[in-house]
Amino acid sequence: MRTIDVGILLADVIGFSLNGTFLCNGTETTGENSATVDGNRVQWAGNSYDRLIFTPQGSDANFTLHNVVIGIDFHWERCEEQSFKGELHLFVEKGKVRAVNRIAVEEYLTSVISSEMSATSSLQLLKAHAVISRSWLYAQLDRKSAGGDTAAVYGWKNDNEIIRWYARDDHELFDFCADDHCQRYQGITKVINPDVLRAVKETEHKVLAFEGRVCDARFSKCCGGITERFSACWEDESIPYLASFRDTDRASEPFDASSEKAAREWIEGTHEAFCSVADTAVLSQVLNGYDRETNDFYRWTVEYTSEELSQLIQKKSGIDFGEIYELTPIERGASGRIVRLKIRGSKATVTVGKELEIRRWLSASHLYSSAFVVDKRTTSDGETIFVLKGAGWGHGVGLCQIGAAVMSERGYDYSAILAHYYPGAELKSINDIN
Repeated sequence: MRTIDVGILLADVIGFSLNGTFLCNGTETTGENSATVDGNRVQWAGNSYDRLIFTPQGSDANFTLHNVVIGIDFHWERCEEQSFKGELHLFVEKGKVRAVNRIAVEEYLTSVISSEMSATSSLQLLKAHAVISRSWLYAQLDRKSAGGDTAAVYGWKNDNEIIRWYARDDHELFDFCADDHCQRYQGITKVINPDVLRAVKETEHKVLAFEGRVCDARFSKCCGGITERFSACWEDESIPYLASFRDTDRASEPFDASSEKAAREWIEGTHEAFCSVADTAVLSQVLNGYDRETNDFYRWTVEYTSEELSQLIQKKSGIDFGEIYELTPIERGASGRIVRLKIRGSKATVTVGKELEIRRWLSASHLYSSAFVVDKRTTSDGETIFVLKGAGWGHGVGLCQIGAAVMSERGYDYSAILAHYYPGAELKSINDIN
């Protein structure tokens, strides 16, 4: 069975509990432990090592890591205790202790679909997510083994324009990280439903494929009613199965929100969409406890004073725009997401893109999405307020998790859900591709 290495935690001191018997350097050990840095080596139990490997001695053995940081740089960032099956590896990285979990792919997936969503999700939704999470994983491994580009940031920059988009930069010392940068992976902590195990087992080895290759199956929390095409968020490449369409059972009906008029009509109007849902029972299938702290994801409003906006953008961009006069969309994707935004201030005028960079500049963490329209109003004391009215949560490319939950509630099976969000892709066994 194929295994992968998942980077969980990087800290000066890592506290961990061995729940059951583990073997390390020929010695059986269990209970509470901690590891620190000793130069370029890990110090544990009074000795230093290049690398510590704790191997479970029994199927029930697992380990718990303390103070694991999740949601790094997002508005839900926090620390948790998390427990994991498989091996625990400890070594020094950048002067700190790195904790890595070596785990079988299928066991990894049972955690991912419980971490990306709620473990109490419906079976068909869990099966759909098992397939796309497995597909994404194998697509990244295939790209890496083929010697693909390992750069993380692309684009260009000049005095008037800064355009950036972000790939998943490869981790040098492990395959994937455990946070939103790759896929959420929170061990066995979230696996509380036997349907999770069933979903992974009943889709075992199944992936999405297109023209003989595993699909790079992107997904986000909420598309806002229209999915976005790949090229609006990343490189200018047309990927047929990552297209833009209405998130309804009439997906073939055209709707293009790339003009300012259409974007405003879409964002401010009332439209049918799978992900337009307020039913807490449905939302609880997708949103973990900290995700449910965000309850205005389908349509949302953010307001900044001119001074707040100027300070925020300077902090995030490193550019002193002075007083902000205008935020003007220059280019939008088909979902209404802004691809290029012109920011005009008293000291500078710069166009920024693509969607994630816009979200970074306009929020202390990340703006929910770049699908927004801009209004201004003036208070009674003459202060200018910028009002951003937006749609969706995330880049909107590929599967919309909340929309998929609604489809499942309405009786769609997992293959129909995948066919909706990845048009033209086929369900295949990974063994028939690799």
